[in-house]
Amino acid sequence: MIELDNVSYGHGGTALFSQLSLTLAPGSFQFLTGPSGAGKTTLLRLCYADLQAQRGKVRLFGQDAHTLDRDAVAMSRRRIGVVHQDCQFLDHLSVAENIALPLTVADRASEASENLKELLAWVGLSKQSGQRPPELSGGERQRAALARAVIMSPDVIIADEPTGNVDWEMSQRLLALLVELHRMGKTVLIATHDLAMIRSLKSDVDARVLRLKDGQLTSAGAVL
Repeated sequence: MIELDNVSYGHGGTALFSQLSLTLAPGSFQFLTGPSGAGKTTLLRLCYADLQAQRGKVRLFGQDAHTLDRDAVAMSRRRIGVVHQDCQFLDHLSVAENIALPLTVADRASEASENLKELLAWVGLSKQSGQRPPELSGGERQRAALARAVIMSPDVIIADEPTGNVDWEMSQRLLALLVELHRMGKTVLIATHDLAMIRSLKSDVDARVLRLKDGQLTSAGAVL
């Protein structure tokens, strides 16, 4: 579905990684770990074409990302739900309106009423649907971000430190939602530094653990 083939990327003349390869196969569940500054977020951004590889190839659903124009990139991104580490919302809109925003942008607003109520219930935000984002707790914001990421029913879910700003109980709730998405057939890639959180999922999902360090991507224990 998403392939990185001998990809290199760096900033200011300093390479973050070089000749890195990664495949997100259909239905796979993968964790990306590594020290701060190793390039985990950059790697994720390459996976959803927010950045272009400086060398090597990135393929999104069989298409070379370098050959895609703006519209084609936008269409590919509709198949990828992204949960950012620092989730941003439009504070003048309600939680429900923020979650439905991807449908509005895609001129599919009429679909929102069909599944928004169910989606809000799924992430446990039915009572908060009319609130504004500043009124939400950290955990509620992260669940809203996950709901927004999946409202277009993407094939791939990419999450950057989705539990970084929440307590242990809330992190387990968020991860349970991601595992449920995987069981529905979604491909999931999660960047995290929390190895304890990864171990907590040992009995729930077969996941590959990858470690990015010193510009190299290696398997860290293969399957949990």
